[in-house]
Amino acid sequence: MRRKMKLLFSPSRRFVATPSSLLRYMCTAATVEQTDTAPLATAKKVGVRVKRDVLYRKLSAPGTSKGSAFDTLNGFFGQGDFANKYELDSCMLQLRRNGKLSQALEVMEWMQTRNIKFEPADYARHLDLISQVKGISAAEKYFNGLPESAKDISTYGALLSCYCRGKLTIHALDLFEEMDKLQLLSSVAFNNLMSLYMRLDFPEKVPPLVEEMKNRKIPLSILTYNIWITSYACLKDIKAAERVFEEIRHNNGELQYDWTTFSNLAIAYVKAGLYEKAESTLKTLEEEIGKMGKRCGRQPFHYLISLYAGTTNLVKVHEIWKHLKSTFKITCNQSTLSMLEALARLNDVDGYKKIFEEWEATCSAYDKRLPYQAISFYLKHGMSKEAEEVFHNVLKGYNRNAHWLWKRMMPYYLEKRQLDFALGCLETAITLVKNNDLCPTPGDVNRFAEYFKKESDVNNAEKFCKILKKVGLLDCKAYELLLETYVAASKEAPDMRNRIMDDEIEVSPELEELLRRVCIG
Repeated sequence: MRRKMKLLFSPSRRFVATPSSLLRYMCTAATVEQTDTAPLATAKKVGVRVKRDVLYRKLSAPGTSKGSAFDTLNGFFGQGDFANKYELDSCMLQLRRNGKLSQALEVMEWMQTRNIKFEPADYARHLDLISQVKGISAAEKYFNGLPESAKDISTYGALLSCYCRGKLTIHALDLFEEMDKLQLLSSVAFNNLMSLYMRLDFPEKVPPLVEEMKNRKIPLSILTYNIWITSYACLKDIKAAERVFEEIRHNNGELQYDWTTFSNLAIAYVKAGLYEKAESTLKTLEEEIGKMGKRCGRQPFHYLISLYAGTTNLVKVHEIWKHLKSTFKITCNQSTLSMLEALARLNDVDGYKKIFEEWEATCSAYDKRLPYQAISFYLKHGMSKEAEEVFHNVLKGYNRNAHWLWKRMMPYYLEKRQLDFALGCLETAITLVKNNDLCPTPGDVNRFAEYFKKESDVNNAEKFCKILKKVGLLDCKAYELLLETYVAASKEAPDMRNRIMDDEIEVSPELEELLRRVCIG
C-alpha cells in the first residue's frame, strides 16, 4: 500500500481553481471533518442553552487576550461549581468556527483542569486546536502522550488532517499507511489526502484515490464527490465531472448533495467556457438555496455572484445581490467584498461606485480589504479623484497605520507622472497617522529617487526630502539621491553643503563627490 500511495504523488501540471475560495472551502471542510464527526448531545433545558450563549459572548468579547479565557471560565463557574460539558463543547466549537482558536483551545485546556471526561472526539478536537495554535510539533507531542485507549480513528484522523493542512506530504503518507495497518481508514482519511493533493496542485491524483476507496468498499461521502468533481474541473475534463454528478444523482437517496456540489459543476463549466450549461446549473443552485432560506448562510450567495460574474452575466449578479440583501437584514463585509470583486471583473463602474459608497456610509465593522479593493479599481479605471477620496476617508476614519493604502497609490501616481498627488497623499498620511507609524521604506525612497533622476525633477525631489525630514529619515543616502537629481538636471545648489551641516549629516565620499559637482566654490 505504501508504495502504491507514494506513486500517486509526483510532479505534474499546476492549476488555478475558479473561484479558488471554493477549493479552500472544501479543503478546510476535509481537515475539520474528522474532529466534528461526533455530534454534540442536545441540551434538554432552555436554561442550559441560555447560559451557553452568555458564556460564548464573554469568551468571544473584543480585546480578549491569551490566558483570559481561563479567568473568564473561573469567574463564570466559580470554584467547585458544576460545569456543563454540553455548553462548554458548544462554546468551543463556535469559537473555533469563528476563528477564535486560542480561546477555543483554552476552553479545552480548562476542561481538563476540571477533570471533565474526554471522549476520543474531544481528544481529536483538542489535537486539532493545538496544531493550529501551537504548531504541528506540539500536536505530535500531544498525540504521542495520549493513552492508548484514546488513539483511535478520531485522533489518528485529526493528526492526519493536521499534516494535510500543513502540506507535510511524507508525514501524511506515512501516517496513512500506519492507519491502514491498524484498519482505521475511512472516507474522512481519504478526503484529507485528496485535499492535500488539491492544495499541492495535483488534481490528477484524486481520481485514483476514489477508485481505491471503491475497491476497498469504503463509502464515498458527499465531500468525496465534491473534491472529485473539483479535480476534474481543474483538469478541464467536463464529461468526467458530469459523470460524477450523475453518479451522485443516482445513489438511491443514500447521499444528499449540497450547494457546493452544484457550485463545483458550475465551476467546471465556467472554466471550459460552457456558460449556458453553467447558468443552467446555477439556476438549479438558486432553487436549492431558495428552499433553504437563511439556513444555507451567506456563502452560497457569494459563490453565485462570483460564478455569474464568470459567465459575464451582470444582470444576474445584481439580481443575486438583491436576493442576498432581502434574505439577510445585515449585509456583512464579506458579502460586499464578493459583490465588488464581481463588479470589478465585469467593469461595472457605476454599480461598483454605488455599492462601495453604500458600504462606506453604513458599515459598522471596518474592513480594510474593501477600500484597498476600491482604490485598485478606481485607479485601474483612471478615477484618481475617487481613489484619493477613499484614501483620505480611510485616514480620517481609520486613523491607524495606512501604509498599505499609500503603497497601493504610489506606483499609480509614479506611472502617471502625477508626483504632486503622490507626495500629497504621503504627506497627508504622515500628518494624520500617529507616532510616525507610516514611514517610507528604503525601497520607497529609491523608487521616488529613480523617478526624480529620470525626469530631472528637482522641485519634487526637494519636497520629498522635506517629508523625509519630518519622519527622521533624511540621512546621507537621501542627500545623495537628491544631489544625483541636481546632477541629472544640470543644476547647481550653492547652499547644499551648509544644509547638510545644519542637518548634522555625516558626509560620505560619494556625497562629497556630488557636492563638488553641484556646489559653487
